[in-house]
Amino acid sequence: MPGRHHDRAKIGRDAEAAAARFLEAHQLRILARNYRCRAGELDLIAETDAGTVVIAEVRLRSDPRFGGAAASVDWRKQRRMLRAARHLIVTHPALGRRAMRFDVLDMAPAENGYRIAWIQHAFDASGR
Repeated sequence: MPGRHHDRAKIGRDAEAAAARFLEAHQLRILARNYRCRAGELDLIAETDAGTVVIAEVRLRSDPRFGGAAASVDWRKQRRMLRAARHLIVTHPALGRRAMRFDVLDMAPAENGYRIAWIQHAFDASGR
């Protein structure tokens, strides 16, 4: 169904926009959205007031029976994110000289938008 893919893409864009607003409300500055390279995609790249680079994966699931959105950030997804982060550092060397962390924004539809659970330091560069 062609319309279904479009709807799903719009839902994903809306969730990422809500996640970006959420991070901004928590004093992070969005540096990039949907950073793409051959290695993968980084949903949101932000920075804290202290200058830490935050790579945030936005996960939205409508059915919690599958372990919630954060459970879907398995070792394969982490590896793709790490590869994309390496590409980011190579193409933007100044970011590579700063502290970096990987967060997950676990989102679920709610009455007035989304319920967002912010998992800071969800995994590290070793994939743990």
